[in-house]
Amino acid sequence: MEERDDAPEAEGVDASGRVSDAGAETVEALRAQVAQYKEEAERNWQQFLHAAADLENYKKQAARQREDAVNRIRASLLTVVLAVVDNLERALEHADKNEGAEAILEGIRMTHRQVTDLLQNMGVRFMETAVGKPFDPRFHEAIDIAGSQEYGVTPNTIVEEIQRGYLLNGEVLRPARVRVAK
Repeated sequence: MEERDDAPEAEGVDASGRVSDAGAETVEALRAQVAQYKEEAERNWQQFLHAAADLENYKKQAARQREDAVNRIRASLLTVVLAVVDNLERALEHADKNEGAEAILEGIRMTHRQVTDLLQNMGVRFMETAVGKPFDPRFHEAIDIAGSQEYGVTPNTIVEEIQRGYLLNGEVLRPARVRVAK
């Protein structure tokens, strides 16, 4: 008895399993198509990697811009608060000269402590008194000039601090306003 294979023949393959010329052309066309799809997949993968890198760079830039905006707003707010501190210091100075206003003076002192504690919690530090030290334009603003003989100091020496300077996280928030010997 003869064994018979009822399976249909594959296109381009004869009954003996050999590839015909038409089948070879089909295989080559399929290989070319596979190569084309591989190139397209690689191109898409590279585009994906570039897009992912661009997104990561954008996130970092947005975070930096957000941090810069917060720091600018914080500096603006703190400058306003410093004006309040200056007025409280003037009131304390005036109250020290006038006796009998002890309750008012204590209230002002308490308010002053609260505000300075708040500023310290926000990273604000006051600059050490600069009297007797050389003038440094990075930290001081000269608003008056005095004779060096009058104070017995060398020129460009600070003879009086008129308004305290402040640092925010190590950077000058407001320079100290000083009187400098000429």
